[in-house]
Amino acid sequence: MRTRTSIYAIIDVICVSVVFSLFLLSRSEPFRQAFAKYLYSFLIFLLLWFLISVISKKYTLYKVNNLNIILRHIFLGNIVVLGLATSLMFLVRIDYYSRTVVFGTIIIATLVEIVWASMHYFVRTAILEPPEIDTRRSLRKRQLLKEVFIQKRAQRRSKEARHREEAILVEIDKEAFDYVFNVAQIESPDTLVISTTSRFNIEMQRQEKFESLVNLKRINDIRYVNKFFESANAKLQVGGIFIDYVETKNLRKRRILAKYPFGLNYIMYFLDFIVKRVFPKFLLTKGIYFFLTRGQNRVFTKAETFGRLYSCGFEVVDEKQINKHLFFVARKVSDPHFPENPSYGPLIKLERIGYRGKTIRVYKMRTMHPYAEYLQEYIYSKQGLEQGGKFKSDFRISTLGKFLRTFWLDELPMFLNIFKGEMKLVGVRPLSKHYYSLYSKELQKRRIKYKPGLIPPYYADKPETLNEIMESEIRYLDRYDKHPIATDIRYFFAAIYNIVIKRYRSQ
Repeated sequence: MRTRTSIYAIIDVICVSVVFSLFLLSRSEPFRQAFAKYLYSFLIFLLLWFLISVISKKYTLYKVNNLNIILRHIFLGNIVVLGLATSLMFLVRIDYYSRTVVFGTIIIATLVEIVWASMHYFVRTAILEPPEIDTRRSLRKRQLLKEVFIQKRAQRRSKEARHREEAILVEIDKEAFDYVFNVAQIESPDTLVISTTSRFNIEMQRQEKFESLVNLKRINDIRYVNKFFESANAKLQVGGIFIDYVETKNLRKRRILAKYPFGLNYIMYFLDFIVKRVFPKFLLTKGIYFFLTRGQNRVFTKAETFGRLYSCGFEVVDEKQINKHLFFVARKVSDPHFPENPSYGPLIKLERIGYRGKTIRVYKMRTMHPYAEYLQEYIYSKQGLEQGGKFKSDFRISTLGKFLRTFWLDELPMFLNIFKGEMKLVGVRPLSKHYYSLYSKELQKRRIKYKPGLIPPYYADKPETLNEIMESEIRYLDRYDKHPIATDIRYFFAAIYNIVIKRYRSQ
């Protein structure tokens, strides 16, 4: 397979070079002079063409048995090349570079690829035997099932149950099957086992409610993930189990770096990061991203995956990494929350308890992965708190977020809340509902009598445990009741001294 892929890549590069040379011959100036002038620019163009072709899997399309998919991959990949080439010409301002040569090369090479791919497809399908439903890989899995499972359980399982096992093993491997089998009663009529990326296939089930729902397609290929989770929630009884799996960001990075030679692997990962991680975050590029990818092969962090589940009325009760994927078991605990404005961009607004118990939306720079705000109870129950009152081993925090938190840059947007009159410069911090619930009832009632502050007392006192943090806030409030202005000034300069002189850093 790799040899064939390499051959197709070489043929494609030669084809582009020939088309480019033909366009140079059609120009009025001598070929040698034109070739020398365009050489370095063409080599950059050729490298760009090759990288985009590899990313779009153009050289492995011989494995695909659908002509529409083949032509779509070729067309979309070359559209990306056209866009990047146009952008480079505009940014670098290469005046001598003929647009006819660039655009003509891309168009003619695209037509040649389409003709070649179509001929290859029709010749290949003509000489193959009539296709069967199962691929060779699926047949090998079925054979493995017969040797390992059916022989052991044939005497005590019905034909229908064995057929269901066979169908499941076509989609996932033995280890994943064992994990699902141990969690869900797949033989039960109250267990729905499907392999889909469309919520339509869930909603059209005649049975109203199920005890378990198992989906054998990874969520990376689901276009509207929250809607899919909401449909799964609607089909489950309260306490029902939902099982699915995901390729997380870290697992994806590990796969890409292992797939390509050193040096090229980091280039490929950088391009993947730009297209799959940066483009979906901004309004101007989000449409381009979904146009190119059709919502498939998306990148999700563990925090975003679990956060989406919690926002849709689930709680995660188990997880296991199996063959480069993270399988999870979630239990339905409520109806979905249907968040109208989930935090996704660089500037976020988080709900916090403010003056007189009123809920305010605090502005901050994003330091956590999307939907991470729904995981506070999960993180606390799994890992508890560390010194300073922060959550231990908080996987919700991104790499950039750690840097922003170290120097308090993430808290600068809270000056907007000060200007709006919802906060003041020094005071007890505005807390989330979950963190607020960890405080004593007495302190809960007392702290909402004051406006929350940007600079909290623990920057001055440096407490290490939750109890010490509460004691620090009580001391501050006692002093504030007696001398409000003098107390805020004292705590302000004490906090600045610890930050600037003592190098006290947020965790």
